[in-house]
Amino acid sequence: MGHAGARVVPGTGVVLGVVLVSLLTGACSGPRRPGSDDAGDTEHSVSSAPATGRRVSPAVNAAVHGAVPPGAVHGTQRWRLSRPARDHQIEGYATTSSGLPGEPVALRVSTSAPSYRVRAYRFGAYAGGDAHRTWVSSRLPGGTQPAARLADAGRRTVVAPWRTSLFVDTDGWTPGLYVFKLVASTGWQAHVPYVVSSPSAVGRTAVVFPVATWQAYNDWGGYSLYKGAGVDRHGWAVSFDRPYPAPGATEMLFGAMPVAVAAERTGVPLAYYTDIDLDRRPDALVGATAYVSSGHDEYWTAGMRARVSAARAAGTNLAFLGANTMYWRIRLEDAGRVVVGYRHDAAQDPAPRAERTGQWRDAEDAAPENELTGMEYECFPVDAPFRVVSPHWWGFAGTGTRAGEELAHLVGVEADRVYPVASTPRPLEILAHVTYSCGGVGTSAESTYYTTPSGAGVFDAGTLRWTCARADRCPSGVTLRAVRFVNQVTSTVLREFAQGPVAGRHPARDNVARFNLPAQNQVPAS
Repeated sequence: MGHAGARVVPGTGVVLGVVLVSLLTGACSGPRRPGSDDAGDTEHSVSSAPATGRRVSPAVNAAVHGAVPPGAVHGTQRWRLSRPARDHQIEGYATTSSGLPGEPVALRVSTSAPSYRVRAYRFGAYAGGDAHRTWVSSRLPGGTQPAARLADAGRRTVVAPWRTSLFVDTDGWTPGLYVFKLVASTGWQAHVPYVVSSPSAVGRTAVVFPVATWQAYNDWGGYSLYKGAGVDRHGWAVSFDRPYPAPGATEMLFGAMPVAVAAERTGVPLAYYTDIDLDRRPDALVGATAYVSSGHDEYWTAGMRARVSAARAAGTNLAFLGANTMYWRIRLEDAGRVVVGYRHDAAQDPAPRAERTGQWRDAEDAAPENELTGMEYECFPVDAPFRVVSPHWWGFAGTGTRAGEELAHLVGVEADRVYPVASTPRPLEILAHVTYSCGGVGTSAESTYYTTPSGAGVFDAGTLRWTCARADRCPSGVTLRAVRFVNQVTSTVLREFAQGPVAGRHPARDNVARFNLPAQNQVPAS
């Protein structure tokens, strides 16, 4: 999150993480008796199946492909954790972050409980809840797996050297964002995120989930790209072969789940990928009408950037529904299972210059993120209102907004800014603008829209709380008015972007000169 960026005011990241875990897991909803979640769910008549079996509702497939209106399939909130594991009572990971329908998912689970079950839920536009249960395992024998192991001492890479506990057959599963809910017989619960990726994005809006960023922050086993044993002893390479921090899916629930639900509510044809898919599949965005970056999308490889840049050049519309996007350059190793990022230690990266990691905006071969997003990451922590300055912008239709309206607390905890420099695309329309203090230095935050000669339109929300508002669970005082505003704007933008190149219908009206925006950074770097 914010402490990842170059302009940092330290001191709130841990508190924010604790609040998000509490709110987004549903831990505040009150405990159930141990094991009660093993009872049959009522949202759909899915019986228990062998570990390698499957149970898929045909209605789920029909809804996503347009045969059934969004909301027609019954959903549930039982995907939430009523007793989240905090101290390794149960935890797990998948040996792949994503896979095509029909590709089996290998789950590795460790638990101190005698037995456990696994349930799979798909997030979407369902009546009665945010997810639909698609699969249930039989009761499986428990067992504690080995402790964390340092697989690469030089780069401080930790893995969980576990055996595979079960395989899940995904034959017939609809592409989308899933979560496996692990339920121990002792009542403890955990999450494992997973994406069923799409064979093609032709004619669809491609929703991409930033699992590389989730992994960069993963300190399970003692090391992440931020934390480690001792001062300046953080990792330089992190592995997907380990669980996410307990209870297993906080980053997904904060940034990805709200976007998946919002996108499906629009009813437009969708495709789903992780950013690892984007890197490893050169044709992933070919023919897509739109691309959506979901939430906290901070870590990008050269391949990821190349795919999105090529899509924009082909007329694919881009929506960045967050902030701090594409700030760090990384590379992948071990078939995409290891994220390498030397961050501020870029001089120690032994890779050839063309593959070296660090900030995209670095002076050496600089390629600042605003070349693609329209803005650059500016500050953490931020808590400011979203102040509308272009109320007649087409994406604000139906919101009833007016010039100068301020939506309290919607800008945070990270925010982006427009720099009037050569790398900023033009024409660029500033939609919202607010001034605030970052570390005692005055600066500003914006939300923007620009159009390109290819016909592509690019929207950048410029605040991490955009997806938080979509979740209706912001811990930051975001008002109901702000939630409704974000809901409406997101729906309008995605529906219009799904119609193909938008610039001819909605050209950006450049208004950068209206604002006093210094071209040079005034905020202290970390």
